Amino acid sequence: MSNTNGSNQAMSRPTTTNENIFLFIPNLIGYSRIILAGCSLYFMSYHPHYCTLLYTLSCLLDALDGWAARRFNQSTKFGAVLDMVTDRCTTACLLCFLSSAYTRWAILFQGLISLDLASHYMHMYASLERGAASHKKVEKKMSRVLNLYYSNNKVLFTFCAANELFFLSMYLLSFPQFSIIGNSWSWPWIVAAVTFPICAAKQWINVVQMVKAAGSLAEGDLELRSQARKQN
Repeated sequence: MSNTNGSNQAMSRPTTTNENIFLFIPNLIGYSRIILAGCSLYFMSYHPHYCTLLYTLSCLLDALDGWAARRFNQSTKFGAVLDMVTDRCTTACLLCFLSSAYTRWAILFQGLISLDLASHYMHMYASLERGAASHKKVEKKMSRVLNLYYSNNKVLFTFCAANELFFLSMYLLSFPQFSIIGNSWSWPWIVAAVTFPICAAKQWINVVQMVKAAGSLAEGDLELRSQARKQN
């Protein structure tokens, strides 16, 4: 009997592997994004060319790490959080610079930082509370807008790319050499004009995301309170 119990206990133990999550390919790409973003911040105040190049490379790798996760079957919760935190931090740092470069609009950029952080944090927390496998798993019944935004990689890439391009354009325009060339608009002005509508729509999606997350959390609270009343 003791041998049988011992074998059953051995069989019931969860199997583990020797894989190192921190060294998965998409996570290594994520670390390189952080390094590139950090270098871009170093040059941000005095060398717009280097800063823009490094920041752009960091953003482009955001698409590559997602592809690598799917290609090598290395999608992890750690990788998803690493990706989101890197996105939020780099965008926030850029907006902090814009707040100092355009002091008249500082309150606007500060509001965008707050909206971006609050929206994504609440959405991530609400996703965990719902038991969703990923914050990108949003059902249509919850929000058709968020479902389309997160389920279609082309839509997600377009909105995120245009959002960063608009902020980068505004960054470049804070330097005199990029504002006006001769009697015509410089290329950052053109990029800013083209990407502004999509950037504005991205902020609206952030508002929708925050409102839906707040509603989801409130519903969970009501369910818990109802269960507590029944137990009492």
